[in-house]
Amino acid sequence: MTASPMPCTANSPSYCVIAAPFGRLGILTELVEGSLMLSKIDYLPAEEVLIAPKNALAKEVARQCRAYFKDPTWQFDLPTKPAGTEHQKKVWASIQDIPAGTTKTYGEVAKKIKSGPRAVGTACGANPYPLIAPCHRVVSAQGIGGFMKENSPGLYRQIKLWLLKHEGAL
Repeated sequence: MTASPMPCTANSPSYCVIAAPFGRLGILTELVEGSLMLSKIDYLPAEEVLIAPKNALAKEVARQCRAYFKDPTWQFDLPTKPAGTEHQKKVWASIQDIPAGTTKTYGEVAKKIKSGPRAVGTACGANPYPLIAPCHRVVSAQGIGGFMKENSPGLYRQIKLWLLKHEGAL
């Protein structure tokens, strides 16, 4: 997945790409019903071209991400664009309750919200706000599990490993 910069006008979405210890983060902000909101975070490879944040919210998202990279217990406080189905929202809210440095299995999350492990995994794969709704803290009962719809070694699994090590869960 490669980032594509979007033109930045007052009412249009604004995309920036910032450095991260594991590669790059793409940050999409847009005006939603008169309020600037975070609408997506992308995990990107290290060779992705950096694009400076162009609005106050994008700068704040970048600042909070850098704070998390320094301190894995950092608590994000950002306005996010409403997204997802009711089930996805329930999964993402439940995942936000998992403290840094700990993990829960897909089955544990499913039991808590009265769902199934596969449905939890599917919701995690559709998460538009990784780091903020930390799906990397959800693992398989038999190991690390998939990440961002990737079930084999690759960029996203390497990022999941980095995040779990950063938080002290591995």
